[in-house]
Amino acid sequence: MRKILMLLALIVGLIIIDQVSKNVIQSRFHHGESIEVIKGFFSITYVRNPGAAFGFMANADDTVRKPLFLLIPIIACVWLVALIWRTREKNKILFLSYGLILAGAVGNLIDRFLLGYVVDFVDFYVADHHFPAFNVADSAITIAAVLLIYDFLLEIRRKKDQKVEVKPLEHSANENKS
Repeated sequence: MRKILMLLALIVGLIIIDQVSKNVIQSRFHHGESIEVIKGFFSITYVRNPGAAFGFMANADDTVRKPLFLLIPIIACVWLVALIWRTREKNKILFLSYGLILAGAVGNLIDRFLLGYVVDFVDFYVADHHFPAFNVADSAITIAAVLLIYDFLLEIRRKKDQKVEVKPLEHSANENKS
């Protein structure tokens, strides 16, 4: 139970940090406004993303996009809660990863429900080539993805190490007499 409570505290904490950071951006920036933090590399830029990751389906019809982008994350959140419960005693990396994904999904779902879009503001770029802007919730999901890949690679290594060594057959006493 302690593990679940610690993960719950992490999830709630990330959601609060995500929502507070987005609220600060919305209250202090105009949509599209940008402040350069590291010249030629990093800015804080207020972006409204009506689409999914990287703006996917941003231009889709609202009658399709809005219900879809509310329903799918809700289903995903229910599924993630089940995965968290199933992995709580089995795999620490999966347990943490699912919690991070849940925190990110809920953070962005709150935006979609209240605003109809997700607030993004972390803007990395080199010259004129910008990586899509993102937020704290997206960062939690990305960290979880890295952890899932790491766990997958560990699992491959575990299975490789568990391969049964083939021992040479011992000949019976009768075979040696011939």
